[in-house]
Amino acid sequence: MESASPLLTTQIETVAELRELYRAAEARAARLRLLSQAGGELALAEMTNVESVLQTCAGRLAHFLGRGRASIAPQGPGLGLRAPGQSEGAPPAPFAYVSIDGFTDLSDIPDAEDREAVRLVLELMGATASRIEREAERGRLTATLREREQRLEYVLGRLFTAQEDERRRLSHELHDGVAQTATALVRLLEGGTDRAHEPVAGPQRVRLAQIARELVQEIRAIIGGLRPTLLDDLGLSAALRHLAEEMEKAGYSVTLILPEETPILPSAVDTALFRVAQEAVTNIRKHAGGPCPVTVSLTMDAPTGITLRISDRGRGITPAETTLKADRQGMQVGREVMHERMLAIGGDLLWEAKPEGVCVTAHLPQLPLPPSS
Repeated sequence: MESASPLLTTQIETVAELRELYRAAEARAARLRLLSQAGGELALAEMTNVESVLQTCAGRLAHFLGRGRASIAPQGPGLGLRAPGQSEGAPPAPFAYVSIDGFTDLSDIPDAEDREAVRLVLELMGATASRIEREAERGRLTATLREREQRLEYVLGRLFTAQEDERRRLSHELHDGVAQTATALVRLLEGGTDRAHEPVAGPQRVRLAQIARELVQEIRAIIGGLRPTLLDDLGLSAALRHLAEEMEKAGYSVTLILPEETPILPSAVDTALFRVAQEAVTNIRKHAGGPCPVTVSLTMDAPTGITLRISDRGRGITPAETTLKADRQGMQVGREVMHERMLAIGGDLLWEAKPEGVCVTAHLPQLPLPPSS
């Protein structure tokens, strides 16, 4: 058999080279198409469609590598999604890996150019997942900030309302109590004798002294309601003890639990906790149905912070009263004010209505720093 002519051999080699060049051109075109399509799709990814976009890109990678299907998962094994500059140990969650049969690492891809193209697509997918995660985090932070702003506006509005309510209450107490007593005293002084300089008789003098004492007591009660001097002079424990003593005078059986040593607290914290106790005691007097067992406890320690709890064993609050009568009786307003006072100092308040009574728990998660001298 005669050997092929040099010309034919040259033609065969040329065809082989052309085929090789054609295959290389097709491979480059497939890589460019993969990068172009993946880049275009990932650029349009949003929080609402990011999972489907990443899944589509994973399918393109599987088709490019000659596999039928692929999936994305938060855990391996698989090809990791990492944004450029992101450490290998911190893939973007919840989309961290592309699972393709036969490929758990880039080194499993034999062709260097194919490996580089897949690496670029994985980086694009990782960057997209990271971008969406950052957008979601910004959205959560923005929503939290907006909620806090709304709560702050609400608290400020309630504070102004509370101030007006306090002025109104003080005005009524002065008008109905002090003013009436003072008027009665003036009338006795003016109408007790016909002559201005005639000495006041004994029985009348006793009555005048009694009215004067009642007037002083009413004034002291109003001043104590505004801010008891015990709170400023001796602190929160002494003020709570005074509240308990006043309830006992009214017939309530009070169990008082106080810490052996009370640390010095900032004035705002002292005031908020005392006002919560004061409001809780006021609600007990109004709604417990008469004298009943009451427990007032205050605990303070570094691990758990400060907890003030006021509970009673009165007639309790039925669901109907909670939903229908609370606003009319002012109970709902009192609960909101207590909650706002604790919110203003970084604490929280739990109000529990039970068939056998009501329990109010005010909690500050950590002991505040003592006021600077």
